[in-house]
Amino acid sequence: MSRRLTWIFVIGAALSLAALIATANQDPIAQLLRHDLGPLLLKVALVVSAGGLALVVFRDRFAKALEAMAFWSLVGLLLVVAYSYRLELREVADRVVAELLPGHVAGHGRNVEVVRGRAGDFALAVHINGAKVPMVLDTGATSVVLTQEAARAAGLPLEVLNYSVNVETANGRTRAAAVTLDRLAVGGLTERAVPALVAQPGQLKSNLLGMTFLNRLDSWEVRGDKLRLRGTP
Repeated sequence: MSRRLTWIFVIGAALSLAALIATANQDPIAQLLRHDLGPLLLKVALVVSAGGLALVVFRDRFAKALEAMAFWSLVGLLLVVAYSYRLELREVADRVVAELLPGHVAGHGRNVEVVRGRAGDFALAVHINGAKVPMVLDTGATSVVLTQEAARAAGLPLEVLNYSVNVETANGRTRAAAVTLDRLAVGGLTERAVPALVAQPGQLKSNLLGMTFLNRLDSWEVRGDKLRLRGTP
């Protein structure tokens, strides 16, 4: 069947082309004034024949080309939509990851959210002076308290610290050094010049996110298994 259609379109194209050649020497303006539709019909026949011939010969490739065009058009549309709503999609992705990975900081701008960990506390990654430091929320701690390792990672001058502040830890009473952190960031929530303490070596197991940071915020709350922090506008 396809071979028969091919020969039909070939013959039609050949006859149309021959007819056009035969009338090529005639004046096209005169033909138009005489309302002669013959050449126009011949041209239409030639186009139809040539298009039909191409469709028959390349029908498989044409179908694949249409499929590819439709697929890439859909991909392009999805990319445009994703780019248009990139901020909203990022926030949704952060919330999903926060639910799956306790301690992951999710949120937008100066409003962040952290899911409680399996141990029952709020462990989260904090950036101090650009260094990533693991911390635990401790509302009973009057100050942000760092271990020696965290203080060293944050670039604090350990060799000149003066351990003159009395503090209570899980291991009992000890002394700590008062410092000021240039920058403390929880996700997109950043506070500068935050007062903190550095515990003596071996006296603290975890870094504590205490009240000298929380008091800087517009509000903070623990609701269920989620910690919500809101920075001042």
